[in-house]
Amino acid sequence: MPEREDSWGVLEPRQVVRKFLARPQHEGVGAVVRRSIGRFELRYFDPFLVLDEFSVTAPAGFPDHPHRGFETVTYMLQGAVTHEDFEGHKGTIGPGDLQWMTAGRGIVHSEMPAAQGTQRGLQLWINLASQHKMIEPRYQEISSKDIAEASKDGVKVRVIAGEALGTKSPIYTRTPTMYLDFTLKPGAHLQQPIPKSWNAFVYVLEGEGKFGNAKSSTTSAHNLLLLGSGDGLEAWNKSAKPLRFILVGGEPLGEPLVQLGPFVMNTQEEIDQTIEDFENYVNGFEKARHWRSEAAIELDF
Repeated sequence: MPEREDSWGVLEPRQVVRKFLARPQHEGVGAVVRRSIGRFELRYFDPFLVLDEFSVTAPAGFPDHPHRGFETVTYMLQGAVTHEDFEGHKGTIGPGDLQWMTAGRGIVHSEMPAAQGTQRGLQLWINLASQHKMIEPRYQEISSKDIAEASKDGVKVRVIAGEALGTKSPIYTRTPTMYLDFTLKPGAHLQQPIPKSWNAFVYVLEGEGKFGNAKSSTTSAHNLLLLGSGDGLEAWNKSAKPLRFILVGGEPLGEPLVQLGPFVMNTQEEIDQTIEDFENYVNGFEKARHWRSEAAIELDF
């Protein structure tokens, strides 16, 4: 097999095998999301459970709700969101900031607007392997100024997780994951390696571009592209405006999946146990009995 010419070359480009537009739908209380993964067209793309591009204007938001068995990754594009949970953790993430939350055995939290106007961002749900589903909750938060960035030949990347253009993220991913925010100037061409065994997708945020094949049809904002087999992604910006998209890849878990809303386990028995734990405030949900977020109290949710 020939050697790569550089550290970011691609020998077997992944082609786009499926494409669809993420249309707006209502979630939370008065919030609007463009859901791509997690809709009826694409229930699960191992290990990814949900991808939402959210738009929230106060008083709408995502008041107190539980999670178990997976991770949520919140990446702000515009505005700010305040997060509170029953462990006493509270913080606000603004434009370009990141929160990587491992729900593990259980968390109850709220996510509400913290600025005027519309707050926009992405939230990705990543499944956890059965051996990690009941670990203690944890957080990794990185401010925008601390997210690793690199540029080359008209390509700029923010490395949220994984590695690109020789730059690595400090984020630890329990389920091996890459999460890259690319911006291509007009005329730019990207080659980004992806581990062959991983599933991967592109979600376009701004502009329009060609993915997988220089002769492919142009894809614009709010479209999700599932990528086929290969060792990396090729993308081109042949327009007159910048192209911005995220490239996300992850190692498939290959395990049974049973999901009931915010609870994601491996068997129906585990889901039944999770519901019982939550309703009885036990086995990780003890602090939910007497906790309400400040936002919920203020809004009387």
